[in-house]
Amino acid sequence: MATATQLEAESGSEAGVWWLDLGSVNAYLADDGGDLVLVDAGTPRNAGDIRDGIRKAGYHVSDVARVLVTHYDVDHVGALSKLGLDAPVYVGRADAEILAGQRKPSARNHKGLLQRAADALVSVPDLPIRPVEDGDQIGGFTAYHTPGHSPGHTAYVAESPSVAFLGDLVREEGGKLETSPWAISYDTGEVARSVRRLSDTAPDFEVAAMGHGTPIMRGGSERLRELAERV
Repeated sequence: MATATQLEAESGSEAGVWWLDLGSVNAYLADDGGDLVLVDAGTPRNAGDIRDGIRKAGYHVSDVARVLVTHYDVDHVGALSKLGLDAPVYVGRADAEILAGQRKPSARNHKGLLQRAADALVSVPDLPIRPVEDGDQIGGFTAYHTPGHSPGHTAYVAESPSVAFLGDLVREEGGKLETSPWAISYDTGEVARSVRRLSDTAPDFEVAAMGHGTPIMRGGSERLRELAERV
């Protein structure tokens, strides 16, 4: 069963962000100026856990105003078609085409072949799929194209709440950020370039919320800069 943990800002006040710990992967909720935003959507088996997490956070599925998807992978989009949502889904353009069923992942890349193998588990959601470009504003969030883990991978950063949803660009290990490894990435060199670019261009943020590992609740942008210096 999922937990819904409300994260705290530096001052100890509530940050307006909830961590949905789905076991093998994370999803998140954010209060974006009064709009409830769901970030990523777990595996097909996580639909009940996500609905439960939304209720534990004090909301209903019908309260979700929009979904921000960091990238196309079965453990980040798998439950979209099973949640009973009535909300648009924002996803980086290259991955949006795959989520919408317009094309298949690349058969010439090891990660693309993994995605193709999992395709049968993902149903095209009957929801508006809105392709996202680098620099787009979606409510209070700015989209940053951060390819490498997938071609359309996108991070979403806001100043209020002070959070960066980093998807699988990075993962948390022992309280530190590490880059997405080769086995599950299209191009690890591009991952490193995306980390450095995001570190250079995104505003400072407190909470670093990634797809795998424990969210970093203080000084998230500092941890990202530390990683950028190492890669």
